[in-house]
Amino acid sequence: MAECTARAIILGTVLGVIFGASSLYLVLKVGMTVSASIPVAVISLTLFRLWARFFGAFGARDATILENNIVQTAGSAGESIAFGVGVTMPAILILGYDLEMTRVMLVALLGAWLGILMMIPLRRALIVQQHHELKYPEGTACAEVLKAGESKPVAAVYDRRTFAGSLKPEESKPSATVTDRRYTGATSAAGAGGATVFAGFGIGLVYKAAMSAFKAWKDTPEKVFGAPFNGGSIAAEISPELLGVGYVIGPRISAIMAAGGVLSYLVLIPLIKFFGEGAAAAVAPGRIPIREMSPDQVRDAYILYIGAGAVATGGIISLARSLPLIWRGIRAGLSDFGASARQARARALRTEQDLSMKFVGLGCLALIAAILAAPSLHMNLVGAVLIVLFGFLFVTVSSRLTGEIGSSSNPISGMTVATLLLTCLIFLLAGWNGPAYFVTALSVGGIVCVAASNGGGTSQDLKTGFLLGATPRLQQIAILIGAAASALVLAPVLRSLNDAGTVYVPAAQVAPGLAAPAGTDLARMEKLRGPQARTDGTNYRVWHKTDEVGGRSGKYLMDAGGAVVYYVDPGINGEFKERPDGTPVTKYPVPKATLVSYIIKGILDSKLCWGLVLFGAMISVVLEMSGIPSLAFAVGVYLPISSSTPLLAGGIVRWLVDRRQRHTLRDAGLTEAQLSAESDKSPGVLMASGYIAGGAIAGIVIAFMAGVLTDQDAAVTRWAKSSNPFYAGAHADWLALIPFALLAGVLYWVGRGADSPANSKARSS
Repeated sequence: MAECTARAIILGTVLGVIFGASSLYLVLKVGMTVSASIPVAVISLTLFRLWARFFGAFGARDATILENNIVQTAGSAGESIAFGVGVTMPAILILGYDLEMTRVMLVALLGAWLGILMMIPLRRALIVQQHHELKYPEGTACAEVLKAGESKPVAAVYDRRTFAGSLKPEESKPSATVTDRRYTGATSAAGAGGATVFAGFGIGLVYKAAMSAFKAWKDTPEKVFGAPFNGGSIAAEISPELLGVGYVIGPRISAIMAAGGVLSYLVLIPLIKFFGEGAAAAVAPGRIPIREMSPDQVRDAYILYIGAGAVATGGIISLARSLPLIWRGIRAGLSDFGASARQARARALRTEQDLSMKFVGLGCLALIAAILAAPSLHMNLVGAVLIVLFGFLFVTVSSRLTGEIGSSSNPISGMTVATLLLTCLIFLLAGWNGPAYFVTALSVGGIVCVAASNGGGTSQDLKTGFLLGATPRLQQIAILIGAAASALVLAPVLRSLNDAGTVYVPAAQVAPGLAAPAGTDLARMEKLRGPQARTDGTNYRVWHKTDEVGGRSGKYLMDAGGAVVYYVDPGINGEFKERPDGTPVTKYPVPKATLVSYIIKGILDSKLCWGLVLFGAMISVVLEMSGIPSLAFAVGVYLPISSSTPLLAGGIVRWLVDRRQRHTLRDAGLTEAQLSAESDKSPGVLMASGYIAGGAIAGIVIAFMAGVLTDQDAAVTRWAKSSNPFYAGAHADWLALIPFALLAGVLYWVGRGADSPANSKARSS
């Protein structure tokens, strides 16, 4: 049966790049992504089916189920790599350095390949031998989607010997029920699923373009309260991608995240305003008196540190809970290197063949050599050894946790925090402190984070292949190719998003009279990037200021005479949301990358606001004592409330849809676990995935075009402010909620549709 064909690799790679770019945009906005496996699988089924229908007369054929599996394998890599890159690499900007393209590419590529290679020897232990213990929820659901879209008998796919030795004796026998079953109506089901994803993509794209590019309505309705609740505020970024994420993650997690935002904006910020109102001077680490601060300025000055402490503690707690799993995973991984294991591989069937251990060993050595040789990573031998040790440890942990709780709940952030804490402490003990080692520590954390994230994603794909009778070796080749393409594309996407949101602030506005100290290296030259480059083409000297003396730390541009001209406020985690001409810009809060920068700078430079960080740590401790998952809540504390409220809206829509289905499912005899599995494959999830991809891709395109169509954007903004009541009128905040309510209504209508898997299963029962 055709499996790893050129067309499957090409389509999977293209879809991986698209979903990788949209996932990177998402992780910059809200610090999380959603699995791309099921949407990629549905799109693959649909496109190959259309290809066969329209070009069948010329010999074109539909794809086999194994080809579709190769597409989803190559296509899912982009999302997991995007998470690792988005969590770590923007921290370099927050630390005051440049976002070098080669550094981002190397971290993404080397980390992705390292995670895949380290997962290969673990496949037999985690996927095969523990088939019944580790369910891999997303991988199993993706296999069901591919089987539902297959018009041939399922038995034609399976090599019955695939499961020999992995199932119970009575289960290894051929089953007449399974062998004879045909998925009738599968063609129409696959087409309907693909149409749902594409419809969601189109709606999300058009909605986002109308809102952000054409200013048809206000993108972030907001209400700021006055006395006696001074400082309290509530807002919502009414975008399709955030609504879709809320639907996918469900009501519980979205509500917990929104609760964290409520704590920040309706409790902590009003408290800080209440107690700080009488202070005439600035209270460190703030730069202006609290009474002069807006809610967002209070968040930037104080809440970020509290949220960082909460996220770090929540991540460490989630990791500590996994220690028994870590130990079991390490033992299982090491046992796969024994003599008996090698003999078994020598006699392996097609469905048991992995890439050879020689390839894995030489590949890992080559990657470590590349890490040491790359100048942009600033790596030393100790750092390379730490990458190997932490990489194997956390790839094992990530793969096992993914099998138990799924990739959405996998605490990759906690593993990254633990890696950075241990790395920075080792550096500190060795006397390697100060800014010179910031990039080295970040490179270690970034590569390990990408490896752990992609290792978990790879294990999901291998589980799907195991259930379908695929060839593991071909899947591993496909994901190596797909990961390479996505890794190389993510760097320019990240750079372009940052450039589009960068504001060059006149130095006199933030640091009047500032001058570079004598002896400062000012050899590097740079021109402005982004929209402001159109009005200023001067080549400036670059100064990276690492302290707060005389002005804020960060990047400055100086003229030939040595005068400081601009403070460079990055698009990622920047503070200035308007350019000097009044044009609004989009900023990306990157919650977890900010935490990464705080850990590195706090330990190696001894300049962390530990008091505020410990306040956040205690918030996570209190939540854990109350039986509430602290990590999701902590991310909500850190994020702007405008990001968590649309997640809550999506979660509410999902709750309404699932609630409607319960009676039907109970009548059919399905359990709650089966309800959850069916809900994860429903038309609502596919529509939400389309919303995510369409909204995120539109956001990326709009950001790219910001530097090209500056005059047009400014003209549209002026018109909207003067003539559009939905954008700038007295009731714009309420009017803007109308299109968002319609968007949510469409999602609910599709989610409760009669063609959902839940209803179909109930009817067949």
